[in-house]
Amino acid sequence: MRIPADLSRRQVAAWLAAGAALAAAPARAASGEEPPLADRLAAYAHGLRFEDLDPATVETVKVHLIDALGCGLAALEAGPVRICRAIALSDGAGAATVLGTDRRSSPELAAFANGVAIRYEDFNDVYVGREPGHPSDTIAACLAVAEAEGATGRDLIASIALAYEVDCRLLDAAEVTGRGWDHPVYSLPASALAAGRLMRLSPEALTQAVNLAINGHIAMNQTRVQTLSDWKGVADAEATRAGVFAARLARAGLTGPAPIFEGRAGFFKQISGPFAVDVADFGGEGRPFRIARCGIKPYPAQVYCLTAIPAALAIAAGAGGVDAIRSMRIDTTRLGYVTAGRDREKWRPTTKDTADHSLPYIAARAMLDGAITNDSYSPAKLLDPSLLALIDKITVAEDPALTAMQPEAVPNRLTATLRDGREIVRQVDDVPGFVARPMTRDDVERKFRMNAGERLDALKVRRVLDAFWTIDERPGLAGLLASLS
Repeated sequence: MRIPADLSRRQVAAWLAAGAALAAAPARAASGEEPPLADRLAAYAHGLRFEDLDPATVETVKVHLIDALGCGLAALEAGPVRICRAIALSDGAGAATVLGTDRRSSPELAAFANGVAIRYEDFNDVYVGREPGHPSDTIAACLAVAEAEGATGRDLIASIALAYEVDCRLLDAAEVTGRGWDHPVYSLPASALAAGRLMRLSPEALTQAVNLAINGHIAMNQTRVQTLSDWKGVADAEATRAGVFAARLARAGLTGPAPIFEGRAGFFKQISGPFAVDVADFGGEGRPFRIARCGIKPYPAQVYCLTAIPAALAIAAGAGGVDAIRSMRIDTTRLGYVTAGRDREKWRPTTKDTADHSLPYIAARAMLDGAITNDSYSPAKLLDPSLLALIDKITVAEDPALTAMQPEAVPNRLTATLRDGREIVRQVDDVPGFVARPMTRDDVERKFRMNAGERLDALKVRRVLDAFWTIDERPGLAGLLASLS
């Protein structure tokens, strides 16, 4: 391998590392040894093209993109979103638009600010593998880098499909919550690879982007237990920011620790335990993409709480009102119990972030109001005496039979005992927007209008929707995000 004469010392090191990897490949192949996971993910990312996506997948990417942007618009005035947007805009200059404005910042800070907006209301999409996650958090990275790199609409769509594929396959592979870590650890390689693909990095540089993204940015699950803070809606955006920055560093020639997954002190050893990922099964060449198995939320609430909402509404209707209820038990999955029904803070949430991850709060609020919306977590709602009285009647427990239904379903069963001694039981296994009941274009547009209605008038909403439904026809993305300001 001939090294160009104008490279820096660090870039020379990167070239030498790439050469070593290439030199080792024949030996690994001869011995039957599989390349490290980061290398296999990088090879997949490098090879994926828009043409590998079937029409149904392209449509699904558009659906999730539009849904994510609507969620971002709904959250623009939330305090944490404003803080992160102000920090991004203080950067002064850049090539990536910050959502809600016509101003730009660096790709990593735009990805960060936009990711916080998309995530904050807990209304963006969800995927349930062995570990649950929100793959649309990576969309902010794809949008920022695509705009900065002058990519086409087709490039953007392919990068989103790639980010979802990597994120979801890793969420399938191993649960990290039970080991004390947080699911944004899987957004790190997903965002780094999607950003690196848009930057047209080599397979070797893509591997380094994965190495750099993972090593220094592992998130703890304290983010999602006890009293939840602003960081709950920021953690995944920070992972996407780190992924974009890692891709930029790798493009400049910086190398990262390897093998990052299999190493003596790597991801398997320290974080997840060993797991197997067969990249040959990833989407493309007729194989389905995992984005098709992601659900779009009909309510702004944590995934394990979603099915409790229609069950609670049915209980209230059957009881003739909440005053008739003496007590109520919510049976849920293991992760539903751990994340939304175990901690005592879930019975007296003091923050929006705790309330939207609380089974007792969400069930009680739904029964009182007849719905769960973005307004369900206001300070007045949190302190409502009638809510607190109803919450005190609720207990939560895990039912192993419900746990066994995952990941095909995220069920909850509510059992209410009435003052007259009657018992009402309602179990709901999925909700509209889940895999078995996907949203149509009309459903997605209706949700987008609900989220964007306070920001954009009806004519502008129509123009925005038309632009994003035809995004694969756009030769460039300049001005597209600014049209939402």
